[in-house]
Amino acid sequence: MRVPTLTTQSNGVAYSKKAFTIADFTLPSPTSLPLRQNWGNSMGGSSFSVQWLPPFLLLTFVSSINASIHLYDHQGFREVGNSYLLSGGSEGIVALPNPSTATSHAHSFIRFENITFSRSKEAADQHSDMGHSTGLIQVVIFEAADRDNIGGSAYGGQRSICCTPDLAKLEGCKQGEVIRIPSATDINWPIVLNVQFSGKSLSASMGDSKVPITKTGMYNLFFISCDPKLKDLVMNGKTLWRNPDGYLPGRMAPLMKFYVYMSLAYVLLCVTWFFQYMRFWKDILQLQHCITVVIALGLFEMVLWYFEFENFNRTGIRPVRITTWVVTVGAVRRTVSRLLILSVSMGYGVVRPTLGGLTSKVLLIGLTYFVATELLDITEYVGTINDVSGRARLFLVLPDAFLDAFLILWIFTSLSKTLEQLQAKRSSVKLDTYRKFSNALAVAVIASVVWIGYEVYFKATDPFNERWQSAWIITAFWDILPFGLLCIICYLWAPSQSSQRYAYSEEKGEEFDDEETQSLTRGKPEGDISLANQDNNSAEDEEEEDKRE
Repeated sequence: MRVPTLTTQSNGVAYSKKAFTIADFTLPSPTSLPLRQNWGNSMGGSSFSVQWLPPFLLLTFVSSINASIHLYDHQGFREVGNSYLLSGGSEGIVALPNPSTATSHAHSFIRFENITFSRSKEAADQHSDMGHSTGLIQVVIFEAADRDNIGGSAYGGQRSICCTPDLAKLEGCKQGEVIRIPSATDINWPIVLNVQFSGKSLSASMGDSKVPITKTGMYNLFFISCDPKLKDLVMNGKTLWRNPDGYLPGRMAPLMKFYVYMSLAYVLLCVTWFFQYMRFWKDILQLQHCITVVIALGLFEMVLWYFEFENFNRTGIRPVRITTWVVTVGAVRRTVSRLLILSVSMGYGVVRPTLGGLTSKVLLIGLTYFVATELLDITEYVGTINDVSGRARLFLVLPDAFLDAFLILWIFTSLSKTLEQLQAKRSSVKLDTYRKFSNALAVAVIASVVWIGYEVYFKATDPFNERWQSAWIITAFWDILPFGLLCIICYLWAPSQSSQRYAYSEEKGEEFDDEETQSLTRGKPEGDISLANQDNNSAEDEEEEDKRE
């Protein structure tokens, strides 16, 4: 293997050092390594000791970054075990089967631009002006499948990222540098690039370079220093991570196509509903107006998600305003959907004209649910919230889950009372519709519980996100399920010329169906009078008999 010279600069002075080759790496044919992408900008939390390397890698999967263009603005290093490091990102990258035939824009790569490291004046003053290498930072890129190839342990003890005197004897590593074990599939990986300070310089720059990715997998980037004098190290610059089709991370790429299909599905539902809506607009119920709003919100949300992903894929940047709009529309849609189901379960417009005293309670639970969902979605999708730790995220998940459980309980309790009222009033048409609705709702709840169990199993059995290529299904399910339930509601309460038979009526015959009422009133009015006369005649005959006695 040819070992090229990587040129870096320190305070404008160029110098050379040996490093692993980047552009000339020849990797084996790509294999499908299903790893899940998540974003990482910097590792939060206080310094801690490391007993084993994989737990430290897990931190990269729960942190967040701006986008596929990873920006580092005065990012500090964290102490992890016997090293100081900064997580540069973690993304699933898809490689082309034949990269040699692809165009320059279709290659997958990780590119470094304007990377600069700064150290404190106290650390620089500990060296002489003539020193050639007075501080080493190593840039480490590895695939998640090779996570055990970084670091080592002596005699089965504490695992270290940096080489120690004992490990230097056992592993043959160089003391003060990152321990690197060649990959079993390619001896050139993991990649380790060196950046060094010169003399008493306060900064060191990494020359712009590009690492081509020719093997599909989950790739991790770390900036690591084994020198305790560089514990106050700060970094600026950016890295660009690109897939063949754009900047969209590998795990998110299938979702862009998914939202195209979901948008088309909502368009089809919208056209069908709107046709019936306009055809029988004179007989439209208030409930059907609410269904129209939910359909429109669902279509709007899917379209926004697609354009947000398309912009992300094209530019590599995820603007905060656009993403905020998308998650807000989604939070509104989910809130209105749940309030619609709750109102239907209470018999709104069917057994009661209004919600009465429950209106304020329904609006209050709706507002609370919207706030909880909005905060959770903003934390998950909008930019970087560095001060939100893992506990804070859990704190945001728990209220949303609690409110969902409370709404499900309230919905089924109200639905049970509505069914009892309809059964007592012998309203068979409405009763049949509500039974179908309750069955569909029960299936949806069971499917949700089963899917939550599967999601927990999926994540528990994949701690390092090695199934990232199929992880998009977890997100997609929570859009497919409400759409299916919405289609069932649209079918049960579709606009028609007989829509009014589902409406609430204060007339005396409300407790009967139209067919039942017609069967009881088919007789002529004269028939009713004759029955009354017969009763009167029988009463007069009894009086005459009493007089005779």
